[in-house]
Amino acid sequence: MLLALILFIAVLTALLYYRVSLLAGSVLLLLTLFVLALFAGGMWWLFWPVLAGAVVLNYTPLRQQWLTRPVYGLLQKAMPPMSDTEREALEAGTTWWEKDLFSGRPDWNRFQAIDPPQLSEAEQSFLDNEVETLCGMIDEWEVYQQQDLNEGTWQYLKEQGFFGLIIPEEYGGRAFSPYAQSRVMSKIASRSITGAVTAMVPNSLGPGELLMKYGTDEQKQRWLPGLAKGEEIPCFGLTGPEVGSDAGAIPDTGVVCRDTFEGEEILGLRLNFRKRWITLAPIATVVGLAFKLRDPEGLLGDPDKQDYGITCALLPATTEGVQIGTRHNPGTPFMNGPIIGRDVFIPLDWIIGGPEMAGRGWRMLIECLGVGRGISLPALATASGEMNYLTVGAYARIRRQFNMEVGKFEGVQEATADIAVTAVTLEAMRQLVTRSLQDGAPSVVTAMAKYHATELMRSSVNHGMDVVSGRAIQLGPRNFMAFAYRGIPVAITVEGANILTRSLMIFGQGALRCHPYLFDEMQTLEEGDRDRGLQAFDGLLLQHLGHVFSNITRLKLFGFSGSYFSPVPAGCDDFSRRWYQHLNHMSAALAVCADVALGVLGGELKRREMLSARLGDVHSQLFIACSLLKFREHEAPSEALDLHVEVALAQALYKAQNALLGFLENFPVRVLGCAFRLACFPLGRIHKGPSDEQLRRLGDMIMEPNPVRSLLAKHIYLPQDGEDAVGRVERTYQTLLQVDGTFQRFQRAWRKGKVSGQDLDSALADAVAKEVISEEAAAGIRHYDALRFDCLLTDDFESL
Repeated sequence: MLLALILFIAVLTALLYYRVSLLAGSVLLLLTLFVLALFAGGMWWLFWPVLAGAVVLNYTPLRQQWLTRPVYGLLQKAMPPMSDTEREALEAGTTWWEKDLFSGRPDWNRFQAIDPPQLSEAEQSFLDNEVETLCGMIDEWEVYQQQDLNEGTWQYLKEQGFFGLIIPEEYGGRAFSPYAQSRVMSKIASRSITGAVTAMVPNSLGPGELLMKYGTDEQKQRWLPGLAKGEEIPCFGLTGPEVGSDAGAIPDTGVVCRDTFEGEEILGLRLNFRKRWITLAPIATVVGLAFKLRDPEGLLGDPDKQDYGITCALLPATTEGVQIGTRHNPGTPFMNGPIIGRDVFIPLDWIIGGPEMAGRGWRMLIECLGVGRGISLPALATASGEMNYLTVGAYARIRRQFNMEVGKFEGVQEATADIAVTAVTLEAMRQLVTRSLQDGAPSVVTAMAKYHATELMRSSVNHGMDVVSGRAIQLGPRNFMAFAYRGIPVAITVEGANILTRSLMIFGQGALRCHPYLFDEMQTLEEGDRDRGLQAFDGLLLQHLGHVFSNITRLKLFGFSGSYFSPVPAGCDDFSRRWYQHLNHMSAALAVCADVALGVLGGELKRREMLSARLGDVHSQLFIACSLLKFREHEAPSEALDLHVEVALAQALYKAQNALLGFLENFPVRVLGCAFRLACFPLGRIHKGPSDEQLRRLGDMIMEPNPVRSLLAKHIYLPQDGEDAVGRVERTYQTLLQVDGTFQRFQRAWRKGKVSGQDLDSALADAVAKEVISEEAAAGIRHYDALRFDCLLTDDFESL
């Protein structure tokens, strides 16, 4: 009997693990039970209930009467209605690899087939020439003092097509890939936050992208060539005093009416709007606007429809009634200001896409926001992370306290190790996210990228401020940290505030877009024809139940076995194998916990933002871990890269585990929370994060020339000019590397009393006299020490 029961459980587990179809699984299970009952007669007690259950599940009329219909009715009452804006937001964009991670059973062979993004010859040339030249033209301290880029820089941006990177070549643009756009923006950002933001906006959410995707041929011909050449400067008015992250709450209006335009009475729109925080608005020549369209007189042809919803239009900044030109002061001196319009009358065909696109603006915005979230802001963050790696790592080696480099202190190493890991994580994320944008517009991936990249930027820059300390505080042409620090609030706030992105978007959209059945099920619940909705729901429910029980089975097996036997990509090496297996376990845990949350809390989960945010964190960290594995797979192998990636993976899975435990510990149904914690981690916590030894090794490595430092240096602008804020640090660091051996030998001799002297010069003279070092070596140390002292100085001014 015991053996028969064990065999039955083994067969059931295998059927659920491999998710055999209902009919085939039922037959196999019943045959197994029948054979077992013949050898162990007491098993008949189990055979008959299983047979009855199999009949009910496989015979459609019985299944629908006893299972589907009650569940369908219950959910119709429990689920809140889906608004039009919610539906449009969910239907906008595409899904990508994040859907596999949410499913609980990622297809690693599909992941292996994803090739990393590559630059074309033209894109690489643009980075090496035009972008390099632009960076050399910008002095961020000068920009700060003048509160603007100089005229020559503006002209170069326009003439060289920096504002038309996304515009097709047929209209005079460069048609760069998402990866190339990101590389261009991050290299500019490594030199100037102001320059980067200026170049980002025309290539992000704005008229150019909206016209390319939705504009009429006439609109494209009218505007795209001028935008590509920089003859037209665009801005897009979305946010305002009453609307920030909740773009659906736009109070600005457009009313369909008749009026005179250019001497002729036409059908058009009367706009009234107050927009604020609009980048490039003070100098824009063409304005994109989002507003709510109303047609109270039915002039558009539908007398029963008055409210059309959010609509987007494009108009010249010189249009009568438009007030533009004043500036906000966002701290970083890029052009940003308000736009006000009172009784602005425009023709109907100024609606982007023409009159037939009236009311389609919300979907247009949701799809186009992905570029800003997935390219521009993560590029800004990546530049900061990579610059911090090089500058803070070098400074930690140059700066000495208590006769030792400050980067050797363990407290500092904890911070610099995190800077090192963050830089690699940001670069890895950039590559996988921009690769996803080549295949579509994945809204969940780009939300993850925006939130986590900018939060990592915040962490990295704050660590850098701690290490560089007073040298990073005093503003002036020597400061290489201050402007990145001042730019953090911009990155955190724009394109959807980070709090909202984390607590509402990543899981809120992710659950419905990435779940294989949930969104389709919700649509059947709103079906007007109940019988037709019930028929569609029946098949989805059956598949959903199979999905849930299969994932629970996989989760239990992975939890007890340590996921050692779970699938990994073909050809996976020993380093990556274990990480892929951990991802299998955490993916199954995420899928199960998400289904539990959705099944128990239903619509209430929308209001349980702390719970949903934690599930979003799990999902995001799994995606980050995948980006790290893909990054390592395609970069030149080295011990340094392995260490950086290993620590980054340990951090990602540690964060995912803690987020999942936090979700389960705070789940409102405590019994279920405890039960599923046991199911997810039956042997206790698995991931412990990086060890102190790993952090010490990284803390040492960030101060040394290593393959990762060289890799990151290729993506940023690294000047060698000793009068430049960054160039001064880099020149001093490279000089230190040249004299380091003799300098360390001299320092040891001085500390141990083998060399005497009250100051450096006298001690060097004594060291040469005692043949501890050569005269040439002493001259090199004197030269380095002069650079070192100059590198430590901050700026002072006669008056402010």
